[in-house]
Amino acid sequence: MASPLTLTKLRKKIMNRTKREITFKAEYQNYIDHPPVSTTQMYGGACSNDEITISTWRPTWMGNVEVNKKFFGEFKNHGIGKLYGDHKYKPAILAGSGPSLAYNGELLKNRGGIPLISCLHNYHFFEDRGIKPDYYVTLDAGDVVLEEVSEGGKKTPDEYWESTKDKTLVAFIGSTPKLFEKWKGKVYLFAAPVPDKEYVEHCEKLEKFNSYISTGGNVLGACLYFAKAVLGCNPIAFVGADFAFSYDKKFHGWDSKYDKHIGQVLAATDVFGNKIFTWQSYFNFKSWFDYVAITVPGIYVNCTEGGIFGAYTGGNIRNVLQSSLEDFINMFELSEAVKNGFLDPESDEKKILF
Repeated sequence: MASPLTLTKLRKKIMNRTKREITFKAEYQNYIDHPPVSTTQMYGGACSNDEITISTWRPTWMGNVEVNKKFFGEFKNHGIGKLYGDHKYKPAILAGSGPSLAYNGELLKNRGGIPLISCLHNYHFFEDRGIKPDYYVTLDAGDVVLEEVSEGGKKTPDEYWESTKDKTLVAFIGSTPKLFEKWKGKVYLFAAPVPDKEYVEHCEKLEKFNSYISTGGNVLGACLYFAKAVLGCNPIAFVGADFAFSYDKKFHGWDSKYDKHIGQVLAATDVFGNKIFTWQSYFNFKSWFDYVAITVPGIYVNCTEGGIFGAYTGGNIRNVLQSSLEDFINMFELSEAVKNGFLDPESDEKKILF
């Protein structure tokens, strides 16, 4: 549970963001031992659009992989395997692109040595604030990812692309080739398990590259698999993992084209017990993350401070701990308050941690 002080600040920050008063609860729901749906139902819902997605994107994926193969030569020479175990036994923070970043994203600037793995969508948001993720991750095969790097930012697209020279990108081999033409920093590649014979055979003819990342169909899912299976991180904290619109119907932590017409939506329960709007596809993503938290060993901490991850009408599932981002970072930084007494025993500073 977050402290009352944190929740009071959260209310103020949300009202500042919305520029008007909104009535909502800002105290986490009680935990429940089991969700009201089975893990089979969760997984089934998460995968409900797979067939449509594959039939729609198959030609693009295949074409992109072929072009990218020519660009990189051997995928294996740029594979994510080169990063294997780099942060083993360490915590990690994963950053989605939800609207909650508008009121707690700034805290990521001073996170100590905790690795930050971010969806590429957040690039301009973090760059404008001097926040430096250790890795950016992308899964998109379409050109829309190019405009999202700068959409809502304070600089020109060219300025953002120029700033990538000291950044690290973890990318799907089926990503748009235009991204690799523009990215100036390091690139590490991964394959995605697509249950489609035609796509698999096409890729294997080009190169046998089995450095797979399971994604749940979304880029934050790729961040999670990368953190656990490749880097070896635990616990995993999430920010910006709203999987829903904000209370004033914002989709990101910045002005976005998606805010102008949200289309057909459904109501879901957020972590505080409020009703909030989301898209069916994003509710499916939430179901996938809930499924992972229940079935895959690990400690999962939702520091989004809002949204629907782990939330149900009867409460929040115990497998997903709900915490403020400030409290999570402090958990690993407490010793900083007393370090002078250990590094310089003759100092006049006398502090006891607890």
